[in-house]
Amino acid sequence: MSAAAAIPVDERLIVALDVPSLAEARAVTDELRGVVRFFKIGLQLFPLGGVELARELIARGDKVFLDFKFYDIGETVRNAVVSATSIGANFLTVHGDREILQAAVAGRGSSDLKILCVTVLTNLDQAALVEMGYAGTVEDLVLQRALVAKAAGCDGVIASAQEAARLRAALGPDMLIVTPGIRPADAAAHDQKRVMTPAKALNAGADYLVVGRPIVKAQDRRAAAGAILAEMRTAT
Repeated sequence: MSAAAAIPVDERLIVALDVPSLAEARAVTDELRGVVRFFKIGLQLFPLGGVELARELIARGDKVFLDFKFYDIGETVRNAVVSATSIGANFLTVHGDREILQAAVAGRGSSDLKILCVTVLTNLDQAALVEMGYAGTVEDLVLQRALVAKAAGCDGVIASAQEAARLRAALGPDMLIVTPGIRPADAAAHDQKRVMTPAKALNAGADYLVVGRPIVKAQDRRAAAGAILAEMRTAT
């Protein structure tokens, strides 16, 4: 069991605001207010004012995950993370090698910002890795990158729930495992290749679940989020 297991379930569901405008993002967060209090802002909203939206959400008491996947030379990443700490967000993703990850941790400094390392994107499967020239398995690459992240001082990793059990065993209870690609039992996988249902993901060792389309595209978003939270509460 991880240290984050004591966190209330409604704080472990992160809704991905992968929508085309700030107006729609605000509509989603307003509709979900009182049900969900953790939101992910990614690259789609970043150039449209995603940072300003993050500050708005934080000011009203919500938590924010900046899914910006910083990737550059170490000093550039360090400076970018220093800048990001001023936003007041909870999580920030970084993608890269040990030098980049260590630079991100240095940039985080004494702030409360958690640095999460992206392992292998959940839209990639074994065939995709072979095409990219990687001969090992998806699971081995995820574990390898996660162990580098731990050694670099990162607070957690982004990985499919399908790898969560193996990661938890290797990383111990303190590293956060944040899992996208979460789908209720009756939902379509869309472009995600490595998916899992909410309760199974938590049982496998995940700490936080990231859900986008099953909630954002639902006719009744509050009901959709509530159903996922109900599924999460059945985890043992």
